Amino acid sequence: AKDTARLNTIRLIRSSFANAAIDLKTEQLSDEQAQTVLKKMAKMRNESIAMFEKGGASERAAAERAELALIEQWLPSMASEEQVREWVKDAIKEAGPDNMGKVMGALMKAHKAEVDGSMAQKIVKEELEAASS
Repeated sequence: AKDTARLNTIRLIRSSFANAAIDLKTEQLSDEQAQTVLKKMAKMRNESIAMFEKGGASERAAAERAELALIEQWLPSMASEEQVREWVKDAIKEAGPDNMGKVMGALMKAHKAEVDGSMAQKIVKEELEAASS
C-alpha cells in the first residue's frame, strides 16, 4: 500500500523549498533558510488545524495534523515551556518590565531558533502581568 499522504506532504515541502530558492535568488537553500520555510509551513498547518476544529471539520484537521507531524520531523525541537519561562524572566531583567516589545525583542534575539513565537508571547504577557501586580 502506498502512503499517498506522506508522499504528497514531501512533494509539498520540496515545492516550498524550490519556491523559496527562487524568491531568494539562490541555487540551494541554507539550513537556516530551509528551517524558516519549514517553520512557516508548520505555522500554517497549526492555524489550519485550529480553523478546521472550530468549523467542525475534524477529518481535515486530522489530515493537517498528519502533515504537521511530518514537517516537524525536520525541524529542531523547540524549548519546553519551563525553559522559555526562564528565558523570558532573563529578558525582562535585561529589557525592563514595562515594554512587551522590548522583552520579546530581547528574547527572540537570544533564542529565535529555539522558541515558538506564540508560546513566547503568551508567557511574556503572563510574566509581565505577574511582575506588575
